Amino acid sequence: MTDLHKAVSLIARGTDEITKLEELEDRLAAGKRLRVKVGFDPTAPDLHLGHTVIINKMRQFQDLGHTVIFLIGDFTGLIGDPTGKSATRKALTPEQVKENAETYTRQVFKILDPDQTEIRFNSEWLNELGSAGMVKLAAKYTVARMLERDDFESRYKNNLPIAIHEFLYPLAQGYDSVVLECDVEMGGTDQKFNLHVGRHLQQHYGQPPQVIITLPLLEGLDGVQKMSKSLDNYVGITEPPGEMFGKLMSITDELMWRYFDLLSFRSNEEIAALKAEVEQGRNPRDVKFLLCEEIIERFHSREAAVAAHEEFISRFQQGQMPEDIPEKTLETGGQGIGIAAALSQCGLTSSNSEAFRMIQQGGVRIDGEKISDRKLVLEPGFTGILQVGKRKFCKSSIK
Repeated sequence: MTDLHKAVSLIARGTDEITKLEELEDRLAAGKRLRVKVGFDPTAPDLHLGHTVIINKMRQFQDLGHTVIFLIGDFTGLIGDPTGKSATRKALTPEQVKENAETYTRQVFKILDPDQTEIRFNSEWLNELGSAGMVKLAAKYTVARMLERDDFESRYKNNLPIAIHEFLYPLAQGYDSVVLECDVEMGGTDQKFNLHVGRHLQQHYGQPPQVIITLPLLEGLDGVQKMSKSLDNYVGITEPPGEMFGKLMSITDELMWRYFDLLSFRSNEEIAALKAEVEQGRNPRDVKFLLCEEIIERFHSREAAVAAHEEFISRFQQGQMPEDIPEKTLETGGQGIGIAAALSQCGLTSSNSEAFRMIQQGGVRIDGEKISDRKLVLEPGFTGILQVGKRKFCKSSIK
């Protein structure tokens, strides 16, 4: 495999779509140092592993010698990104944008190389654009094209309000690409429309259109819905190492490979070799240990990763946890389920009354932690190992 093919293979790994792949190959073959942009509206102060999927891809571009632009949307954050929203999104205050942006920049350099990263704020040029400039920019896109966006189209058909300022968001994001003369812009699959607006505007301004790379949204610990704090199926990058290790060990063996593709910095060849080892009989648990250690080392340290691994072994393996734990998905219609009912339905107790009795006696644990609340409700998105006594275990997921 040539260096070009290796680079393209690495960039394409885990992506949803590349538009247009041949343009990317041409720029790489020409030896061009690419300018790769990703925009972040600082809507929340903390990042979880789902957020890092795209940051990892930025790091891969850096490893190939390219420059990435970490664009903080301090101007567009004041508009409020309407992507995927069924109602007008509440805009952030300038104070919220500033505070969240500072937290973002501290966290991303746990992954990115500062020497190959440009941190920019789009208020630099969008504030200067002014009213007249915004009118000229708006003239380069039609309402009909704007209404092709899924969320706008749905709201329009259902007589739900669309504020005029929401049309300005994709235009402002696209104009960022013009000012920064981007070769590549990346975003989640839900950002595809906005990314194409940037490509369209660059052509209007006489620039080569940017290559668009969309990445999938990472499934949470439940393996079903996207990782989200609101669904409590996330792993925060600032969580203690032990918590991160335990959460990551709870994912299914199948989901583990998805996490390797989207979160690991191992090469394609290394991941393929690990898959082959599992197919030849290696315990997938041992491979999952490698994933956990890599991620914890990235956000904490090598020492913290090793300690978390040893703590996990001490808590679970030496606690006589079997290697093949049965799995059970409990369908609750989105309502959640009480801990006693969950234990019974997983076959760990014969009845709810027995479950209550075991909780009272201190014989019930979730992921190794003793449970004393008889009224505990396991919400949709929960994934964890339920334990009754010393020998009854079940890996449970709640839907």
